[in-house]
Amino acid sequence: MGGAGVSVIVPAYRAEATIGRAVRSLLAQTHADWEAVIVADDGADYRAVLAAEGLADPRLRFAATGRVGSGAPATRNVGLRDASKPLVAPLDSDDLWAPGRLAVLAPLALARGAAADNVVVVRERDGVELSTLFPRSGSVGELTADKFLTTSVPMFFVLRRDLCPAWPEDVTFCDDVVFNVLALDRVGPIPLAYAPMCEYRQREGSITFAADAGARAEACYRHVLERLAGDGFGIRDESLRRRFAAAIEAKRALNAAYEAAHAAGRVANFQEFIALQGG
Repeated sequence: MGGAGVSVIVPAYRAEATIGRAVRSLLAQTHADWEAVIVADDGADYRAVLAAEGLADPRLRFAATGRVGSGAPATRNVGLRDASKPLVAPLDSDDLWAPGRLAVLAPLALARGAAADNVVVVRERDGVELSTLFPRSGSVGELTADKFLTTSVPMFFVLRRDLCPAWPEDVTFCDDVVFNVLALDRVGPIPLAYAPMCEYRQREGSITFAADAGARAEACYRHVLERLAGDGFGIRDESLRRRFAAAIEAKRALNAAYEAAHAAGRVANFQEFIALQGG
């Protein structure tokens, strides 16, 4: 597989206001062997957008879906097809990474097939930290499929490209959950760095702030359950299929509780609700 070079896949849809920050976090990486495949899903010229912010680097590559609003999974799959490095890592255009993220995760992923880190959830409008996915520490543990299935914050793995599944394009709300289960089905338990090196931004105007977010989540969960009862997304471990289905049912119950809290005006979005639950 060669060295631990990383193709970072950045889907961009109406991302002009935030993509500069995401790219700056890439340029600050202490691990220099990376390329960014920035995929426009809105017809925008993101090379020009970044140049206007003084951001240019030969490691930045640009592609497009040729469509508008085809969805993050389809956009990431365009990037995956254009990736050339041994490792792949998704980065949403409104999130950012700590400078040492790739230096920590790339060697682990190359050796074990994939690696993950802790996630800190930050409210965009004021920079307030809402929660971390796991307790902070400097240690490296293990992420099993069962441990992942208990989470309610998006996780972003670094994976070997030859083991990386495609993103399920028919799943447009909880696609990260399905993708990560597919990866864990292929790779098995993976290293988990408990240092939170990925900053997941809760941004007004994002999908989780939409008035219909709860309804869209419920529709997604029903669709995932239908697929699990049918082709199972190609998941090879039948026990994992069953455990995944049970986890989706639990997520449906949590989503219903969120819907009630949101309707009562107690929370603005799902991640604030999760933070109030203490997880």
